[in-house]
Amino acid sequence: MQVGRKVLAIGNPFGLDATLTTGVVSALEREIKSVNNRTIRGVIQTDAAINPGNSGGPLLDSQGRLIGVNTQIISPSGASSGIGFAIPVNTVKDVIPQLIQFGRLMRPVIGINTLSDAVSQRYGIRGVVVAEVVPGGPAAVAGLEGLKRDPKGVLLLGDVIVGIEGQPVLTQDDLLGVLEKHKIGEKLRFTIARDNKERNFTLTLAAPP
Repeated sequence: MQVGRKVLAIGNPFGLDATLTTGVVSALEREIKSVNNRTIRGVIQTDAAINPGNSGGPLLDSQGRLIGVNTQIISPSGASSGIGFAIPVNTVKDVIPQLIQFGRLMRPVIGINTLSDAVSQRYGIRGVVVAEVVPGGPAAVAGLEGLKRDPKGVLLLGDVIVGIEGQPVLTQDDLLGVLEKHKIGEKLRFTIARDNKERNFTLTLAAPP
């Protein structure tokens, strides 16, 4: 896949069945936000006209081979403005078997709830704050700690995830981005800031509940 390669988008824009538009690959490895604000990485950008109704339709190369699934546009008006995005076919291949078998994506989890990045940044905290540890989950088994209160009811900071396998983790997107590259059952080394000191914990990634 190269920038400049001709592509064809097929869909049902505005209810018009089997509409085909053409364009080129404008860029590769873009990042977009999903409807639940998760970052989707490695996305294909194209100037082929994509309008409401195209989402879920195929993006093909000039030989008719599937290279992506149309998913999103950037447009002030809601109609095509020459900036459309498609999920790469390799990502789709990873997702479809999970949807068929489980009816949802089975991304690994570590059994924590976290503070939002906005709250962490407001207090000048670098990393992902562990707000709560789910009993019996990987984080609990490894000994991670969430927020707690002192005898006077003052909220105290617990653990902050600052790295995984030597890779810095500054935001929730960083955390989720690392986790989704690994499989359920894998063991990863987490670097945790606790009481102004960093220490390492090994967590076994679990299936979502």
